[in-house]
Amino acid sequence: MRYDFLVIGGGSSGYAAARTAYDYGAKVAVVDGSPELGGLCILKGCMPSKTLIYAAEALHLARMGSVLGLDIPEAKANLGAMQARKKEVIREFAEYRQGQLEDGRFDLHRATANFVDSHTVKLSDDSVLEAEKILVATGSTVNLPNVPGLLDVPVRTSDDVLELSELPEEVLVLGGGVVACELAQYLVRVGARVTVVQRNPRLLKEFSPEASQVVEQAFRDEGVELFLDTELQQVENLSDGAVRVHFGHAGERIQRDTGFLFNALGRIPSVGSLNLIAAGIKTLPSGHLRTNSYQQTTAPNVYAAGDCSGPHEIVHVAIRQGETAAAHALGREVAPMNYDGLLSVVFTDPQVAYVGLSLLEIEARGISFASASFPFDDHGKSILMEAKRGHVAIHANRKDGRILGAECVGKDAGELIHSISVAIALKASAHDLLKADWYHPTLSEIWTYPLEDVAEECLLS
Repeated sequence: MRYDFLVIGGGSSGYAAARTAYDYGAKVAVVDGSPELGGLCILKGCMPSKTLIYAAEALHLARMGSVLGLDIPEAKANLGAMQARKKEVIREFAEYRQGQLEDGRFDLHRATANFVDSHTVKLSDDSVLEAEKILVATGSTVNLPNVPGLLDVPVRTSDDVLELSELPEEVLVLGGGVVACELAQYLVRVGARVTVVQRNPRLLKEFSPEASQVVEQAFRDEGVELFLDTELQQVENLSDGAVRVHFGHAGERIQRDTGFLFNALGRIPSVGSLNLIAAGIKTLPSGHLRTNSYQQTTAPNVYAAGDCSGPHEIVHVAIRQGETAAAHALGREVAPMNYDGLLSVVFTDPQVAYVGLSLLEIEARGISFASASFPFDDHGKSILMEAKRGHVAIHANRKDGRILGAECVGKDAGELIHSISVAIALKASAHDLLKADWYHPTLSEIWTYPLEDVAEECLLS
């Protein structure tokens, strides 16, 4: 069979690309051989993790009842009930996505694919498909770094953590990125003892040092044992079924035994079985498919989107990449991918959110800027909510006050950051934002304090 546009992978980016191509009048096929349709976000990532994290946050707030003047009986987690609710939530999303893929707009092939050449793929059911343009959207898989013994011991992944119906007594987490932090806090809140071993000197290294410090202190206050700036040396099995982890820390060789070793050391592109060489597709040292700003690979008629292409493994980015790839592949006018307004959120408590350019990026570009911040512990609504950890920060172009970037670390940061995301998308200035009404007392109102400082500094310059 021959198609105008063939998509390998039916997750967020793949579906977005297929939908876009269909809307442009193309004959479209989607190839997806995974056991369930839906993609990583729906089945194993965003939705199940945030469902459980929200439940753990409610448990945490219940335990804080006395601080708020409430007498709440002992609150505890029922993992079985939490799993039942999670599965029901996910079922609805998965069924909806399956319905979208099976509604007749596309030919859906439930198989895996590998390239014969840049226009042809052979499926695991032995059928052969040809297409003018092809999109690779195969996502990512868990990374197992080259650590002595790691391949020989029972290692759990985020998939295992999200399926727990019985709580392990203790958990050792390898890694300090987004997934590691979100699920480490979830586990300690539902009752496990948690140890985090991180190579980098701080958690959440992609965010500011100030953001890392807030999260690290919150973790320590909740009982998480942190080992930062470590060197993972060896992992070995013990006779009782436990695992011993050896790592260097502060000039010492340390060992920790655990019955539940959680590998959260990142993910790598899931492209190993595609036979990319046959299609002339080159990869980066990271394993991601090399693409231009229109998601076009080194094989001109083949595109890539989502986790397998990078550089940011975020759902809304994956969707935008899929739409961009489909439009460009079909000869439509489309803006290239641009990450100057990138939006990132970490669902720890407090949450961490950033949009736009970081201070390092602003300085690297030589932009004259004004910057201001304001703490949550001096803000009315956050004080009455007992949500006093964190801060907001605004960075603006000194020339005209246009917002370049912003950070929010605190209660509901993932919600609060969107007002600044809109401002950046519309190229609004600090002065523009201050023309709007900000209701008192709300969490959103906290933005007005750094905005006023930045606006004044830009006006005076």
